Amino acid sequence: MTGTTGTTGTLVLAGTPIGDVADAPPRLAAELATADVVAAEDTRRLRRLTQALGVQTTGRVVSYFEGNESARTPELVEALEDGKRVLLVTDAGMPSVSDPGYRLVAAAVEKDIRVTAVPGPSAVLTALALSGLPVDRFCFEGFLPRKAGERLGKLREVAAEKRTMVFFEAPHRLDDTLAAMAEVFGAERRAAVCRELTKTYEEVKRGPLKTLAAWAAEGVRGEITVVVEGAPDAGPQDLDPAELVRRVQVREEAGERRKEAIAAVAAEAGLPKRDVFDAVVAAKNAARTGSAEGKGLS
Repeated sequence: MTGTTGTTGTLVLAGTPIGDVADAPPRLAAELATADVVAAEDTRRLRRLTQALGVQTTGRVVSYFEGNESARTPELVEALEDGKRVLLVTDAGMPSVSDPGYRLVAAAVEKDIRVTAVPGPSAVLTALALSGLPVDRFCFEGFLPRKAGERLGKLREVAAEKRTMVFFEAPHRLDDTLAAMAEVFGAERRAAVCRELTKTYEEVKRGPLKTLAAWAAEGVRGEITVVVEGAPDAGPQDLDPAELVRRVQVREEAGERRKEAIAAVAAEAGLPKRDVFDAVVAAKNAARTGSAEGKGLS
């Protein structure tokens, strides 16, 4: 596909500072000054960034955020087909990582348009490095669902994940999220809450999930990234019957049928399904016996 210049343009994904503007890569200033089109998640924040960098944009500035991403993408692709250099920036970090950008990249790739990047700060990698948890293998899960039931369901899906996990979360939901993680992953699972990374009030709080949940209940502010240790290698000797029952109950409360929950817990623990089933039945019988004895005493 050729445009008026005889060749297609280039899409540039530019990382922006996650806190300290001094972290901006030198190439960012040059790209901002020379791009034909600058697509910004928030044009007001872009203006503050260019002022801080002492740069003036010469190209056309357009907004590109979640609400208009689908509608704006064809327009930007057309500019790329006409040979323009389009720079995409989001509020903080790398575009398309829990931010607008994926649709535009996919559309550009489909049209065989060159896509490149100005590497920049990443809250995901910064938090991972500061967490003190294993970094050799990790996965990024982004934001969890806002509704409690859906959140539990998503956590249940990754309960057996052995890689270190990285999540984003809003400060007003942090206590509920950490409490849900403690319920699903286990209260003693190690984690780190990274707050206001690279900013004046940067803080990294490390500890078991139950401890972090209690801390967050007092109120937390700022941009939050949560890093959670992966699931340990579980075996028959690692999980007692009470823990097996607890895991089944967590899955049932999240909407899973008991048969499916038992099978999943057995797979996680490396146990025969019969062992988990027997533990659930024994707990159920114990609860009935306790209830009957209580009635007899009354």
